[in-house]
Amino acid sequence: MSRTAFIFPGQGSQYVGMGKDLYHADASARELFDQADAILGFPLTRVCFEGPEETLRQTRNTQPAIFVHSMVVEHVCRGMRPDMVAGHSLGEYSAFVVAGALPFVEGLRLVRLRGELMQRAGEKNAGTMAAVVGLSETEVEQLCRDASDDGVVQPANFNSPGQIVLSGSVTGVRKAMELAKSRGAKLVKELVVSGAFHSPLMQDASEGLRDGLEKAPIRDAQIPVYTNVTAEPVTKAQDIRELLFRQLTSPVRWEHIVRNMVRDGATRFLEIGPGKVLQGLVKRTAASVETGGIDKHSDLTIPIDGV
Repeated sequence: MSRTAFIFPGQGSQYVGMGKDLYHADASARELFDQADAILGFPLTRVCFEGPEETLRQTRNTQPAIFVHSMVVEHVCRGMRPDMVAGHSLGEYSAFVVAGALPFVEGLRLVRLRGELMQRAGEKNAGTMAAVVGLSETEVEQLCRDASDDGVVQPANFNSPGQIVLSGSVTGVRKAMELAKSRGAKLVKELVVSGAFHSPLMQDASEGLRDGLEKAPIRDAQIPVYTNVTAEPVTKAQDIRELLFRQLTSPVRWEHIVRNMVRDGATRFLEIGPGKVLQGLVKRTAASVETGGIDKHSDLTIPIDGV
């Protein structure tokens, strides 16, 4: 039997104008956007719709913007229900809301807190990230170990076969980049980021987030959520709370998530939210599955067979 997975994008998928068409075309979308503005106490919708890009790109704004956009899209996809869900980094919060583990309001508050904490951690502990293409997981893990004398560095995102992102201190990451080039990587590129996400340099943010997670009314999920830390499905509230805490300093095992969803019967992947980043990663990891995405209001008319 075919099964459908909803997947939710993370930071980097934002763009100025996101959600504007949905706001004007659907009353329920407008209500959710307006509710988000009221909860946050500032016009998030205006930042999403009008920018400027520099403001939208700030982590404290990017994260709630993408979260709300994904939730609006999921809300207007009436009648579509996934069998399983996952989200890339920030997108994991969207996945837990859709799975029934978190109410929208609490999810938004946690995402806003997470974004603020991560932005402050990035300002306090300067770091960077870099994409490495063409080396295996084993090779990248080894070069991170070999570069560790120069500074903190570890894999941050296992995105798809041969595409891995590193994170850590500037000196550690740049040493690892040198080693990756010398060991045959096809592409090594430093990324423009505001912090060393998914590395030990996010420890301050992680500790700050723990209090928010402990107070949040997290419930058991109604459908399996494949988590970034383990790439395996979870449903129990106590596991969810702990894994969201660990997520900030642990690698995102996206390639493994996709493979495990396919292992468990997923034949269709639908990206819910801005952009098409995750669709590309799914295609490079599991070429035989169907992929699609809903970002704009016009996407709602595109048929996804069986969904």
